[in-house]
Amino acid sequence: MLLDMLRDLDDRALMLRYRDDGDVAAFEELYGRHKGPVYRFLVRQCGDPQSAEDLFQETWARIIKSRETYRPVAQFNTYLYRVARNCLVDRFRRAGHRPGDHEWESIDDHQPMSPRRSPDDEVSLDESAARLRVALDGLSAEQREAFLLHQESGLTLEEIGRVVGVGRETIKSRLRYAVQKLKRSLVE
Repeated sequence: MLLDMLRDLDDRALMLRYRDDGDVAAFEELYGRHKGPVYRFLVRQCGDPQSAEDLFQETWARIIKSRETYRPVAQFNTYLYRVARNCLVDRFRRAGHRPGDHEWESIDDHQPMSPRRSPDDEVSLDESAARLRVALDGLSAEQREAFLLHQESGLTLEEIGRVVGVGRETIKSRLRYAVQKLKRSLVE
């Protein structure tokens, strides 16, 4: 019954329950809703599943650590992706390079083969994933970030702008150019 009630709450309400009451079930519901998209955003930004896992853990650790200071001035996922992006930027600064300066490791090497897909389907998916990785690498860091935030988080243009610290029109432009480049790259 409590789990059903938590599923009906929006993200901000869950985070406020966690902040105010220490409601671990509310936090677990938030984590369950966002873990996949946040991890995919991080792995596609840094290109390395192990680094992405570290960043993922750091992101959620920061959310937990700062729970008492959380203020619902924006959507929770805006806050969450701002924290994830800050972890990513901090990691790249410490390493002395920018997001996008990486060699892709096969992200899909860490995924088990689906029993519902044939080996031919798996090969086709691997080839598609490789083409997408190459196409993403062809984007500027800003375009890739805007595209991945849009695809993985479901954030609006305004919310993405808040996450990265630029205006809506800048995000709209980055996203438009990213989609155009991806289409050209994937058609070729």
